[in-house]
Amino acid sequence: MKIYTKTGDRGETGLFGGRRVPKDDVRVAAYGDVDELNSTLGLAIVALDVAGVADVSDGLRQVQADLFTVGANLATPRPEDGGRENAHVPVLAEGSVEALERWIDRAEEELEPLKTFVLPGGSPAASALHLARTVCRRAERSVVGLAREATLGDAILRYLNRLSDLLFTLARLANHRAGIPDVPWIPNPR
Repeated sequence: MKIYTKTGDRGETGLFGGRRVPKDDVRVAAYGDVDELNSTLGLAIVALDVAGVADVSDGLRQVQADLFTVGANLATPRPEDGGRENAHVPVLAEGSVEALERWIDRAEEELEPLKTFVLPGGSPAASALHLARTVCRRAERSVVGLAREATLGDAILRYLNRLSDLLFTLARLANHRAGIPDVPWIPNPR
Protein backbone atom coordinates (compact mmCIF):
# COMPACT_ATOMS: atom_id res chain seq x y z
CA MET A 1 0.00 0.00 0.00
CA LYS A 2 1.34 3.43 -0.92
CA ILE A 3 1.63 6.12 1.74
CA TYR A 4 0.22 8.79 -0.55
CA THR A 5 -3.34 8.66 -1.84
CA LYS A 6 -3.63 12.09 -3.48
CA THR A 7 -7.17 12.37 -2.02
CA GLY A 8 -6.13 15.34 0.12
CA ASP A 9 -4.51 17.36 -2.62
CA ARG A 10 -7.40 19.82 -2.68
CA GLY A 11 -7.36 20.56 1.05
CA GLU A 12 -9.83 17.97 2.27
CA THR A 13 -9.46 14.83 4.36
CA GLY A 14 -11.67 11.88 5.20
CA LEU A 15 -13.00 11.24 8.69
CA PHE A 16 -13.55 7.72 10.00
CA GLY A 17 -16.91 6.87 8.54
CA GLY A 18 -16.20 8.34 5.12
CA ARG A 19 -17.32 11.96 5.30
CA ARG A 20 -14.85 14.47 3.80
CA VAL A 21 -14.12 17.77 5.50
CA PRO A 22 -11.67 20.65 4.99
CA LYS A 23 -8.26 20.03 6.57
CA ASP A 24 -8.78 23.10 8.75
CA ASP A 25 -12.04 21.72 10.19
CA VAL A 26 -12.24 22.01 13.98
CA ARG A 27 -12.41 18.21 14.28
CA VAL A 28 -9.26 17.76 12.19
CA ALA A 29 -7.49 20.44 14.23
CA ALA A 30 -8.42 18.67 17.46
CA TYR A 31 -7.16 15.23 16.47
CA GLY A 32 -4.15 16.82 14.79
CA ASP A 33 -3.19 18.54 18.03
CA VAL A 34 -3.57 15.23 19.89
CA ASP A 35 -1.34 13.60 17.27
CA GLU A 36 1.26 16.34 17.77
CA LEU A 37 1.07 15.75 21.52
CA ASN A 38 1.69 12.05 20.94
CA SER A 39 4.77 12.83 18.84
CA THR A 40 6.03 15.24 21.47
CA LEU A 41 5.65 12.50 24.07
CA GLY A 42 7.81 10.31 21.84
CA LEU A 43 10.53 12.94 22.09
CA ALA A 44 10.13 13.10 25.88
CA ILE A 45 10.33 9.30 26.11
CA VAL A 46 13.66 9.32 24.27
CA ALA A 47 15.01 11.99 26.63
CA LEU A 48 13.78 10.00 29.66
CA ASP A 49 15.37 6.81 28.35
CA VAL A 50 18.70 8.60 27.87
CA ALA A 51 18.39 9.97 31.43
CA GLY A 52 17.72 6.48 32.78
CA VAL A 53 14.17 7.21 33.95
CA ALA A 54 12.66 4.06 32.45
CA ASP A 55 9.70 3.83 34.84
CA VAL A 56 8.42 7.18 33.55
CA SER A 57 9.07 6.45 29.89
CA ASP A 58 7.33 3.07 30.20
CA GLY A 59 4.25 4.74 31.65
CA LEU A 60 4.22 7.35 28.93
CA ARG A 61 4.12 4.63 26.29
CA GLN A 62 0.72 3.66 27.71
CA VAL A 63 -0.30 7.31 27.52
CA GLN A 64 0.69 7.28 23.85
CA ALA A 65 -1.62 4.31 23.28
CA ASP A 66 -4.41 6.18 25.10
CA LEU A 67 -3.83 9.20 22.87
CA PHE A 68 -4.26 7.03 19.77
CA THR A 69 -7.63 6.01 21.21
CA VAL A 70 -8.48 9.67 21.87
CA GLY A 71 -7.50 10.62 18.31
CA ALA A 72 -9.58 7.81 16.82
CA ASN A 73 -12.61 9.00 18.78
CA LEU A 74 -12.07 12.60 17.75
CA ALA A 75 -11.75 11.56 14.08
CA THR A 76 -15.02 9.60 14.22
CA PRO A 77 -18.22 11.66 14.37
CA ARG A 78 -20.87 9.99 16.51
CA PRO A 79 -24.20 9.06 14.94
CA GLU A 80 -25.88 12.04 16.66
CA ASP A 81 -23.38 14.25 14.78
CA GLY A 82 -24.05 12.68 11.39
CA GLY A 83 -21.50 9.88 11.67
CA ARG A 84 -21.99 6.16 11.26
CA GLU A 85 -21.93 3.63 14.05
CA ASN A 86 -18.40 2.20 14.08
CA ALA A 87 -17.68 -0.77 16.32
CA HIS A 88 -13.97 -0.61 15.44
CA VAL A 89 -13.26 2.60 17.36
CA PRO A 90 -12.00 1.79 20.87
CA VAL A 91 -13.11 3.78 23.86
CA LEU A 92 -10.80 5.30 26.44
CA ALA A 93 -10.45 2.68 29.16
CA GLU A 94 -12.54 3.15 32.27
CA GLY A 95 -10.29 4.45 35.01
CA SER A 96 -7.75 6.12 32.69
CA VAL A 97 -8.14 9.49 34.38
CA GLU A 98 -7.87 7.94 37.83
CA ALA A 99 -4.69 6.11 36.75
CA LEU A 100 -3.14 9.47 35.81
CA GLU A 101 -4.17 10.89 39.19
CA ARG A 102 -2.55 7.96 41.04
CA TRP A 103 0.63 8.51 39.02
CA ILE A 104 0.65 12.20 39.95
CA ASP A 105 0.21 11.31 43.62
CA ARG A 106 3.09 8.79 43.54
CA ALA A 107 5.39 11.26 41.78
CA GLU A 108 4.57 14.03 44.23
CA GLU A 109 5.66 11.77 47.11
CA GLU A 110 9.24 12.11 45.77
CA LEU A 111 9.05 15.88 45.37
CA GLU A 112 9.27 18.84 47.69
CA PRO A 113 5.99 20.76 47.83
CA LEU A 114 5.71 23.40 45.15
CA LYS A 115 6.19 26.87 46.64
CA THR A 116 6.55 29.01 43.53
CA PHE A 117 5.82 28.97 39.84
CA VAL A 118 8.57 27.27 37.86
CA LEU A 119 9.87 28.06 34.44
CA PRO A 120 10.05 25.29 31.85
CA GLY A 121 13.56 23.92 31.82
CA GLY A 122 16.18 22.13 33.81
CA SER A 123 17.25 18.77 32.45
CA PRO A 124 16.68 17.77 28.81
CA ALA A 125 14.03 15.25 29.92
CA ALA A 126 12.20 17.85 32.04
CA SER A 127 12.35 20.34 29.18
CA ALA A 128 10.82 17.79 26.80
CA LEU A 129 8.07 17.06 29.32
CA HIS A 130 7.34 20.78 29.73
CA LEU A 131 7.06 21.06 25.95
CA ALA A 132 4.67 18.09 25.91
CA ARG A 133 2.63 19.79 28.66
CA THR A 134 2.15 22.94 26.59
CA VAL A 135 1.20 20.90 23.52
CA CYS A 136 -1.26 19.00 25.72
CA ARG A 137 -2.87 22.27 26.82
CA ARG A 138 -3.24 23.31 23.17
CA ALA A 139 -4.80 19.97 22.32
CA GLU A 140 -7.17 20.42 25.24
CA ARG A 141 -8.21 23.87 23.96
CA SER A 142 -8.85 22.40 20.49
CA VAL A 143 -10.97 19.61 21.93
CA VAL A 144 -12.95 22.15 23.98
CA GLY A 145 -13.69 23.97 20.72
CA LEU A 146 -14.81 20.74 19.08
CA ALA A 147 -16.98 19.87 22.09
CA ARG A 148 -19.00 23.05 21.47
CA GLU A 149 -20.23 21.63 18.18
CA ALA A 150 -19.92 17.85 18.51
CA THR A 151 -20.81 15.12 20.99
CA LEU A 152 -17.69 13.92 22.77
CA GLY A 153 -18.60 13.06 26.33
CA ASP A 154 -16.39 14.32 29.12
CA ALA A 155 -13.82 11.50 29.40
CA ILE A 156 -11.53 12.91 26.71
CA LEU A 157 -11.47 16.41 28.19
CA ARG A 158 -10.90 15.07 31.68
CA TYR A 159 -8.06 12.89 30.39
CA LEU A 160 -6.28 15.74 28.60
CA ASN A 161 -6.69 18.07 31.56
CA ARG A 162 -5.23 15.53 33.97
CA LEU A 163 -2.49 14.58 31.51
CA SER A 164 -1.17 18.14 31.43
CA ASP A 165 -1.02 18.06 35.26
CA LEU A 166 0.86 14.76 35.06
CA LEU A 167 3.35 16.09 32.51
CA PHE A 168 4.10 19.10 34.73
CA THR A 169 4.65 16.82 37.71
CA LEU A 170 6.81 14.44 35.69
CA ALA A 171 8.95 17.36 34.48
CA ARG A 172 9.61 18.25 38.11
CA LEU A 173 10.34 14.59 38.86
CA ALA A 174 12.79 14.35 35.95
CA ASN A 175 14.67 17.37 37.30
CA HIS A 176 14.63 15.94 40.82
CA ARG A 177 16.00 12.59 39.71
CA ALA A 178 18.70 14.33 37.65
CA GLY A 179 19.71 16.39 40.69
CA ILE A 180 18.79 19.60 38.88
CA PRO A 181 16.59 22.10 40.70
CA ASP A 182 13.46 23.46 39.06
CA VAL A 183 13.90 26.96 37.70
CA PRO A 184 11.80 29.27 39.90
CA TRP A 185 9.97 32.18 38.33
CA ILE A 186 11.24 35.40 39.84
CA PRO A 187 9.06 38.25 38.63
CA ASN A 188 10.75 41.45 37.61
CA PRO A 189 10.17 44.18 40.21
CA ARG A 190 8.28 47.18 38.99
